[in-house]
Amino acid sequence: MKILVFGGSGGIGRAVAWHLAQDDEVKAIGIVGRRKEALDKAKEWIHSDKVIPQPLDILNREETKKLMGLYDVGVIALPDRRTSYSLVQSAVEAGLDIVDMLEEYHKRPDAYELEGLELPNGMSLNEYGDWLHDTAVKNDVTFVDGMGFAPGLSNVTVGEGIRKLDQVETAVARVGGIPSKEAAQNHPLRYMITWAFEHVLREYMVKLNVVKDGEVVEVDALIDREPFTFNRLGVDEELECAVTPGMPSFIFTRPELKEFAEKTVRWPGHFDGIQTLKECGLLDLDPVEFQGREIAPRELLLSLITPRLQPLEGETDVCVMWNTVTGTKDGQKVRVDYYMWDEADTELGMSGMARVTGFPCAITAKLVAAGKITQKGIVAPEDCIEGGVYDEFMAELEKRNVKILEESGEVAE
Repeated sequence: MKILVFGGSGGIGRAVAWHLAQDDEVKAIGIVGRRKEALDKAKEWIHSDKVIPQPLDILNREETKKLMGLYDVGVIALPDRRTSYSLVQSAVEAGLDIVDMLEEYHKRPDAYELEGLELPNGMSLNEYGDWLHDTAVKNDVTFVDGMGFAPGLSNVTVGEGIRKLDQVETAVARVGGIPSKEAAQNHPLRYMITWAFEHVLREYMVKLNVVKDGEVVEVDALIDREPFTFNRLGVDEELECAVTPGMPSFIFTRPELKEFAEKTVRWPGHFDGIQTLKECGLLDLDPVEFQGREIAPRELLLSLITPRLQPLEGETDVCVMWNTVTGTKDGQKVRVDYYMWDEADTELGMSGMARVTGFPCAITAKLVAAGKITQKGIVAPEDCIEGGVYDEFMAELEKRNVKILEESGEVAE
């Protein structure tokens, strides 16, 4: 099998390519980006002759489609909607199976902060989503949508928890990438960049849908803050989480849920800082006049704070997951929990975020290429990683020392 990785010179794209390079069934890995020097450095880091640098302007759809014709599956490891949607459209038109890790459900695109997403003339957002799905079906394309950490690994585990029940009632996913406890003390907001920070701030500001009392309702990001203790897998830490738009597919794929939300995990104090920035208008995008010039507050903030959030020498990150599903089984109230605490691989020089985002995406791409995921059109992770495929998926993660703890039991009335 031959697999193409868009964004292959970035940290998460490199993790995808590295994982694929360890597999004997993968014969060629194309890594795509604008800058040949960056791609060459990524190839050197991955240290495999299977890796083929492919310098390309991915917004040039005709050239992109030509390259796609040389591969079996494509992986999109890019953080913004403009490039992601352009690649998805190229793939479904070219007939290339695709796996994308963007925090978005492309069949029903989010209406807020489009990040440069370009719609075809005359199409609304939802019409575009339907068109992408229908075109993929027509061209026999499997498009696994939102496969990384969250969405992705979190969808897979919540989906499995739901399948274990006769009737599901609630699901909440608590997921996030945070600096190590030591590193958190060295940065504003107790945060360190492991993913595109401008996209993180977008998630803090947009409205999103959740399920409350069996109804889909639109809410502001960062509501329902929840402090909790993570005390599994040899860890005992106080954390907090708040609602964000990380797993939107469940609104559509699991309409039977009475309650559903995804929450982003952070160290205590982070959301207090973010709330202050919001109240001061520093996360707004509408320009304000300052000394005769117009400045977007969020752009100014990004320019000031981004250097202060970059990892310092020797600093590492952690990825945390605690997902809970409740319902009934054999007439009894049952709860299923999934826990993960994954740290950076300092020997390999790979962040925790790169591991738990890149590895699930790489595994899924191999499953698609091997014909083990066969649904056509836009497919959510919770709908295609099940049964024997789920077992294989989890076994592959275990081989890379990504450990998921599942616990289940009856709930007292």
